[in-house]
This record gives sequence, C-alpha cells and structure tokens, in this order.
Amino acid sequence: MWNEGERNIKDDLLDELMIASIDNPSNAIEWAMGEMINEPTILKRAVDELDREVGRNRLVEERDLQKLNYIKACIKEAFRLHPFSPFNPPPVSMSNTTVAGYFIPKGSHVLLSRPGLGRNPNVWKDPMRFNPDRHLDADGRQVFLSDNELRLLSFSTGKRGCPGVVLGSTITTMMLARMVQGFTWEVPHNESGIKLVENHNDLSLAKPLLVVAKPRLPQYLYQKNLKRMKY
Repeated sequence: MWNEGERNIKDDLLDELMIASIDNPSNAIEWAMGEMINEPTILKRAVDELDREVGRNRLVEERDLQKLNYIKACIKEAFRLHPFSPFNPPPVSMSNTTVAGYFIPKGSHVLLSRPGLGRNPNVWKDPMRFNPDRHLDADGRQVFLSDNELRLLSFSTGKRGCPGVVLGSTITTMMLARMVQGFTWEVPHNESGIKLVENHNDLSLAKPLLVVAKPRLPQYLYQKNLKRMKY
C-alpha cells in the first residue's frame, strides 16, 4: 500500500514523465517543423545531415542519434523559442538562499519563466529568430537538449531535474529525424508559408500544422515499417 507521501511522489513523477516525454516533445516537433519548412535552407541542412550520417537505404535508428547534431540543434532551438508551458513546475526552497543576487526565503515556491529565459535578449542574440546554429560550436561537441546553465528550460536540470529527460530527448530526436528523413515537406499550394502564431491560451500553435508530405525513401522501407506496426 502507498502512504500519502509516497503517493504524492508517484503522482509527481508520473506528471513529469507525461509532460516531459510526450507533451513537451510533440509541441517542440510541431513548432520545429513549421519553422524549418518556412526556412528551406535549415530544412535542407537537416536533410543533408541525415543523408550523410544515415543514408536513404534504411530508417534512422537510436544508435544514429549521437551523430545528428544539427537535428538536435533544431529541436533545442524549438525548445528555446517555443516552450510547451509558460512556467516550470515550482520547486520549494528548503532553506534561505541567494541565487543570482536574489534572496529566496525558506519555503518559497520558485517559478521560472520559460519564455523569459529562452527569449532573453541579454542572453540570446536576435532571440525571436529561429537559428539552430546558436547551439552548435566549432569543436563539434554533442548537442544536449537540456541546458545546465538555465539559458533555456526544456526538461529542467540539476539534482531534482525531470526524470524523463533521457527518454524525452530520445523520443523527440527520433521523431523529428524520422519525419525529416522519410518525407519531403511543403506548404499547401494555396499558402505562401506556415503561419507561426501562438495560441491565446497557451504557447502551442494557434492552428494545427497543415503541410504536404511526400515519400523520399525507397518504397520497401515504408512497407516494412507498416508490417511492423500491424504486429
């Protein structure tokens, strides 16, 4: 039997896993696809990376993800510019402390603004521009979707960070990689571009993403995948 404290911990963990591993990635992917389709150069670079690192004769797999730095940079940029929720789940200060010059009394609930961090002009140059290159460096180091310096808030960080960060990062990267690898993407013929407008009630797209997808890989790869789904 669960006691009350254990039940609360279980509920919190389930909430974090659901938000971080499903809702957060799906929102980021929808925004990333819209931004990339509106910027054909960015989309082409992502396609070229997949063709170079994976090829067109098989579908991208989890073992490939560490090589897909540009794909991950696109996702991280979506997390920065288009967070899933306005604030983080509020932690409680266990003692009096000072962070970044601010005194935080014991027992305080600390709210961090996700848009405030990711769109801060004092931290990010041209913060409202979708620019994955800002997450890459000349040394080619691995891009991680979380940020320990809290310049953006994707899956949280630190000792009490989101327990779903690895799962959420894997799901998100695999989802975008498969979508970019498997199809060409275009705006509908009667549209000039994707209207990237936030919903009035939250930070999701005001209207669901509507685009045209066309297969770009050998047909047997799609048939093979459909057979797996049937079983």
